[in-house]
Amino acid sequence: MLTVSTLNRILTAVPDYKVFHTVAEMDENSRKLAAEYPDLVSIFEIGKTSKGYPINCLKIGFGSKNALLMGCPHPNEPIGAMMLEYFTKALIEDEALREEMDLTWYIIKSWDADGTMLNEGWFKGPFTLYHYARNFYRPPGKLQVDWTFPIDHKELHFHATIPETEAVMHLIEDIRPIFIYTLHNAGFGGVYFYISRPAEEIYEGLRATAAKQHVPLNLGEPEAPYLRAYSPAIYQGMGISETYDYYEKYGVEHPEILCDTGTSSSDFAAKHCNAFTLLTELPYFYDKRVEDLSASDMIRKDAVLENLDTSEKANKFIMSTLETVKDWISSENPFKRTLDAFLLYEKGNDATRKMVNENPEYAKISTVAEKFDNLLISRFYKMLSFGLLIRANEYELQIMNEISLVDVKRQGAFAHALEISEAELKAQCAYLEEQIHYEVVPIQKLVRIQLESGLITADYVRRNA
Repeated sequence: MLTVSTLNRILTAVPDYKVFHTVAEMDENSRKLAAEYPDLVSIFEIGKTSKGYPINCLKIGFGSKNALLMGCPHPNEPIGAMMLEYFTKALIEDEALREEMDLTWYIIKSWDADGTMLNEGWFKGPFTLYHYARNFYRPPGKLQVDWTFPIDHKELHFHATIPETEAVMHLIEDIRPIFIYTLHNAGFGGVYFYISRPAEEIYEGLRATAAKQHVPLNLGEPEAPYLRAYSPAIYQGMGISETYDYYEKYGVEHPEILCDTGTSSSDFAAKHCNAFTLLTELPYFYDKRVEDLSASDMIRKDAVLENLDTSEKANKFIMSTLETVKDWISSENPFKRTLDAFLLYEKGNDATRKMVNENPEYAKISTVAEKFDNLLISRFYKMLSFGLLIRANEYELQIMNEISLVDVKRQGAFAHALEISEAELKAQCAYLEEQIHYEVVPIQKLVRIQLESGLITADYVRRNA
């Protein structure tokens, strides 16, 4: 069993990281660990990314059960990768930690290496809203490594698994882990958790990990209106079937069109080997309003509807800008593909409008946290689409330059689209800078929260396996 003294010793030693590591830096560090500690560590390739980059996995220790930890399941989420950078060293150097946990650890620092490389422009700072959005990338759902596991649910049939997903599927089938930690993180807000099944024993401990680091919990709106809360800031993990059933319940005629992804690793592993999965969602930026449960001056339904209206107004700008370059933009443009997916998902807004008009919970006065989520945090996430729009046009101009293509009309169209997109992103950032009193959370605090949450949960799972 994990002792308090071991846990505190491990948490105290987390370095004061100032930047995030690149994929190349993480791979180099992994190779060094395996070379320096061959009796404890091995490194092996589980597959290759869609672009042919090796997906490396570390195996550390000789415990009686297996655990699987995966960093960068979304490529704009490197907090977990930094936790793994530290945790791999701690496992090797601290014999008591290995013995008390009694697990064999399989560790993938960068699951979506291709996408992570497209985010490295903001990894070294400065950590501002603008710099993050300007260098942001996230693939569409059907190309996300943690959302392309196969599933058949009603009229949804997804079997187009991508290479990164295929590699982890086979790893899960081979090692049958009792504990999986997919190291996601949020962007703006507070701390919250997903677990694959109820575990009341750990709820207070999970919430306390944030309190110890003086980072607030996220007590506003959940990521999706259909999520089940086990306890404040602790939600049931989800697969794509929950999204499908929500759309179906609120009148979407063909939910399978909007649900164009597979299911999650959590859903797959629960069915395959009854693995317990944890996600600890953490922010880069936060405002104390994310945990304010006092009454606001707004009906919750009105806040949600205003959020949808604002998002749809932004979508019109994005679509009209893309229309100006539609004759030339490539179907392989990674940023355009993500924008198309984001626009598709928002066709489900009608279901949300129907839900908030029917559900009596939304007729109540919203909390400050719920209002803040709907009116401001949602705008932060929408702002990221303007960054993608800029990069989509920038990508095409770069390709033209690389192949020495001279086409004044095409170049002019992309340059103009980039210019107006940049102006819109700056306007959105300026608005948020005025409205949000945010702080940048130190990486050390985020690593400590994610690490402690993982150790608490892994210890609970092993004791109850």
